[in-house]
Amino acid sequence: MGDYKATVRWQIRDGEVFTTNRYSRAHHWHFDGGAVVPGSAAPGYLPAALIDESAVDPEEALLAAAASCHMLYFLAYAAKDGFSIESYTDETVGHVEKNEAGDPWVATVVLRPDARFVGEKLPTRAEIDELHYRSHKSCIIANSLKSAMTIEPVYGGAA
Repeated sequence: MGDYKATVRWQIRDGEVFTTNRYSRAHHWHFDGGAVVPGSAAPGYLPAALIDESAVDPEEALLAAAASCHMLYFLAYAAKDGFSIESYTDETVGHVEKNEAGDPWVATVVLRPDARFVGEKLPTRAEIDELHYRSHKSCIIANSLKSAMTIEPVYGGAA
């Protein structure tokens, strides 16, 4: 169906000695459209001097990818069904814990989408739930994760 590419670039900084394990984890993600996103390790795992707290960490990127994928399908299905949306917000949360082998992983992802519908045709809660069901089933990212993923919609724009 398609191939996707991203380039991750990291470079040792002047004065850093790699083998001391005291090097910056700041790096950049480069995407084919030209976007460059600063990346770093997540806060809390390393001393603050070794990370860039303003950058996106891989765990946040995973959550954003899952929420974005779900949203894009949701918007498409809502438009196809004749509903109008003026805004969409998702306060996604992921929980990291250790697996049976003691390795950390994102065990759960909770999407909390809030689609604000407008116009004369407003969906019922059941129709919103169906839109989320279809979106989740179609989402490439959700289909690629082994994390438990739940959707807890906010029904602010429901009929």
